[in-house]
Amino acid sequence: MKSAIIKRVSETHAMIYIGETIDPERASLLGSLCEKIRLEFSTGVIEVVPSYTSIMIEFNLLKIPYAELETRLTELLCDIKQSAQKSPEKVIELPVYYHSDVAPDLQQLAEAKNLSVQQVINIHCQTDYTVCAIGFAPGFAFLGSVDERIVMPRHASPRLKIPAGSVGIADQQTAVYPDHSPGGWQIIGNCPSTLFSPEREPMMPFSVGDKVRFKSVSLEEFTQQGGQICPNWK
Repeated sequence: MKSAIIKRVSETHAMIYIGETIDPERASLLGSLCEKIRLEFSTGVIEVVPSYTSIMIEFNLLKIPYAELETRLTELLCDIKQSAQKSPEKVIELPVYYHSDVAPDLQQLAEAKNLSVQQVINIHCQTDYTVCAIGFAPGFAFLGSVDERIVMPRHASPRLKIPAGSVGIADQQTAVYPDHSPGGWQIIGNCPSTLFSPEREPMMPFSVGDKVRFKSVSLEEFTQQGGQICPNWK
């Protein structure tokens, strides 16, 4: 991987920089690389944290010198692209109830794009999204890329409280809020699935590089799977 750069950024932290732009294809490579680093460095590496174009690695100097870490990382980078291409993609299907009862921005987004609500739903469900990064909150996966026909910017003023499970769009990204939180994304549905649980192993159903597909469900299916109507939007 010629474009990758390894840099030491502190006594116990290193960064791997891969490209400069957000790219779902690159996210798959980052996810595969993170998995290989965790397997290769079962001791010595404390934490591996991917972002859109980089990976932060926290390591224990008493167990692995930086020079050795850099050498072994360079070796991993040499074959990660070929390995990622051979690995089967993991696809997670998430149910979504698309309705104004749980989606205050669905109708407005459809009108802004000269589409019907059903067309917006169909377009949102027709794409297999790549988990490009996980952050903001535990279990919050930034998914790309949204079809240009339904791309919408964030709200100028974020809402004070977004219900757990809210499915939003912000520019070319979509995501599910795993818990109640403030947020400025355009909310078009709600997912009843639990996306983060400290008691579960793994705690999240996805990792960087995985694929996510949305499936439209009825109100009955939504409530049967634990979904709740939260009408008091602010």
